[in-house]
Amino acid sequence: MADLKLQRRLAAKIGKVGENNVKIPQEHLDEVSEALTRSDVRKLIREGKLIIEHGHRVSRGRFKERSKKMKLKSERKGEGSRNGKKSARQGNHLWVNKIRKIRRYLKWLRDNNVIDSHTYRQMYKKSKGGAYNNLNEVRAQLIQMGKIKG
Repeated sequence: MADLKLQRRLAAKIGKVGENNVKIPQEHLDEVSEALTRSDVRKLIREGKLIIEHGHRVSRGRFKERSKKMKLKSERKGEGSRNGKKSARQGNHLWVNKIRKIRRYLKWLRDNNVIDSHTYRQMYKKSKGGAYNNLNEVRAQLIQMGKIKG
């Protein structure tokens, strides 16, 4: 029996699989042993005289489905999975809504020429830094600065 290591290696490279996934049928051993170049091996693969089996991988579909269900049931959220304090984990949407409201108000004031762009930028940065807890504090600041009437 001929040594077909070269042909097996070339076929594995061409098919992007391991050498164990290259099958050589008994009836085509003579033709395969004559193939010495990559193009010869490629031609044999096309003709079906060298068979490349692609490996089977483990499907993660069932795992994804199960983990989705667990998330819906609020599982996998125990103490070991948490980062940050309770206050940091809850209520981020409260901050988002608050800052959006303040920024919307500041933009409206700037666009309607109630405040100038310098004051707008100052107050925008302060709001980002957490200087105002709500819109009333922003208004109070503007009244104190004499920008709007109380």
